[in-house]
Amino acid sequence: MESNTLKKIIPIEQLWINLDNFENRLYEISSSKDSYLNDISQYLIKAGGKRFRPICTLLAGELGNGSNEKIIDAAVAVELIHLGSLYHDDVIDEAETRRSVQSANVKWNATLSILAGDYLLARSSELAAETLGLESVKLLASTYAELVEGQTKEVQYQYDTDHNTDDYMKVIEGKTASLIRTSAKLGAMAAECDEKTTKAISKWAWHSGFIFQITDDILDLSSDTETLGKEAGKDILEGTYTLPVLIALSKDKEKIKKILKEVKNSEISLSAVIEEFNNEKIINESKKYLDYHFKEGKQSLNDIGDSKIKEILDNITNYLINRSN
Repeated sequence: MESNTLKKIIPIEQLWINLDNFENRLYEISSSKDSYLNDISQYLIKAGGKRFRPICTLLAGELGNGSNEKIIDAAVAVELIHLGSLYHDDVIDEAETRRSVQSANVKWNATLSILAGDYLLARSSELAAETLGLESVKLLASTYAELVEGQTKEVQYQYDTDHNTDDYMKVIEGKTASLIRTSAKLGAMAAECDEKTTKAISKWAWHSGFIFQITDDILDLSSDTETLGKEAGKDILEGTYTLPVLIALSKDKEKIKKILKEVKNSEISLSAVIEEFNNEKIINESKKYLDYHFKEGKQSLNDIGDSKIKEILDNITNYLINRSN
């Protein structure tokens, strides 16, 4: 996601000031007196990132009258959950890179990467307890449980050619959509929004989470390393069969199973067969799922009274959809 593009989509000066303050607060809360742990736990922060989740939190914060400090802390708490999960994911996946840099588990080792992730999760809980209140602590805890459930399903389905698109939706519901929904909900809660507004922005974020992940999965098949931060088709090589792959399986299971087995066993190169998953027919079928979540997310905006924020949210959804084109 291009930050300059997002600045055009979100022309709210205070939000970008808040995002700068968020970055400072993120470093403050994630810091450790142990300099060694500090280097590891802040490693992925320094590597950058889309910051989509904190932006959702800050945008939701614009809908209410809460203090900027509390809204920023909500954004930090959410991002710490996200960052902590990335450290853990990279250990699970034995990933070598993250955000175009060497992954923490390679730069240090798996044990230290897990400990750094644990530390960030703990700091998120501590921050929420100190400044956001018990309801927010519960929300973050239950969301992390959903995230773990989604990640567990993804591991369970690794190299499995018998699961389907419904199973895939359950995976991304847990591992992506749940935290993006919570990002917006926590911001609305911190901003003291009314229940109707909080539900509306949460529903918009929920559907945006699906769009976010599905477009990422489509991009995984088509983007180069410089654009995506990882080689095209890396998910397939790691046995993570996303929506386009599962759609291809549903259309010609035996053929695609054979191809995936050959790729797994390095009998053929992925580049030689990637067209099986990255062609107009498969991508158009994948985009039907995007259309559904686009319509549902757009409908939820009817319950948001602020016309300026409503237009911005609509533009963000369009931007997310267009990433796959």
